[in-house]
Amino acid sequence: MKKAVIILSGLLLCAAAATVIGQKKVLSPKEERREVREKRRAERIANYEKMMDSLILSRNFQFNPQTMQRQPAGPMRQIVNPSFNVGIWDGTADICLPYIKGYVPPYYTTVINYTVSDLQGYTTEQTHEGWMVTFNTSLYSAGTYTFTFEIFSRTGGANLTISNPWYNPVQYTGSISQLY
Repeated sequence: MKKAVIILSGLLLCAAAATVIGQKKVLSPKEERREVREKRRAERIANYEKMMDSLILSRNFQFNPQTMQRQPAGPMRQIVNPSFNVGIWDGTADICLPYIKGYVPPYYTTVINYTVSDLQGYTTEQTHEGWMVTFNTSLYSAGTYTFTFEIFSRTGGANLTISNPWYNPVQYTGSISQLY
């Protein structure tokens, strides 16, 4: 009899343990909401990244600068004027940006304000963090200006570096948006 009780008790404990192990953890309402929120945020981030990738591949986007700096170590300047941007569409670039010229100090700021339909060597390369978009144009001058966008798909941020043979490169930081 004692053996039967011990065996039955052991079987009962095993069954209870199997039931507990097989059950899903019951989440409190607060924990459940947190997990749902985290999942929704992750989906929004993934959708935004896909939208950014689509914009870059469509060659239909706009760069909105927020700062500019003459390289390698010029002062950082804020750009507040909403009229300054670079729009890319249908093989055309609409460029309106402040630009720092000068061979030696004192450097001076001018405005690049051109619409260029001849974008030479337009390349789009996917990187670990987003995209590298590069093209060259003469901007109706004797030199060639190279525009290099480093675009971060997850954040929507971007760096633009404009370089040419005569002046130091100028780097802009900003964001990428859809061109309307």
